[in-house]
Amino acid sequence: MQWHDLWAAFALYLVLEGLIPFANPGGMRRTLAMLSGLDDRTLRIGGLLSMIAGALLLYAVRGGA
Repeated sequence: MQWHDLWAAFALYLVLEGLIPFANPGGMRRTLAMLSGLDDRTLRIGGLLSMIAGALLLYAVRGGA
């Protein structure tokens, strides 16, 4: 992997992160309010599942499968 790949991935991440607040700011506020009510264990499990899904997708996209 080269540095420009990392920067391209980071730029794409920022674009994707900005889509929801731009398209539906009220929905994002409601979602964040709901997330703030969850306990730590539930948030950690969600984060872990997200990391695993991202790693598996990256592995598949990069031709590891």
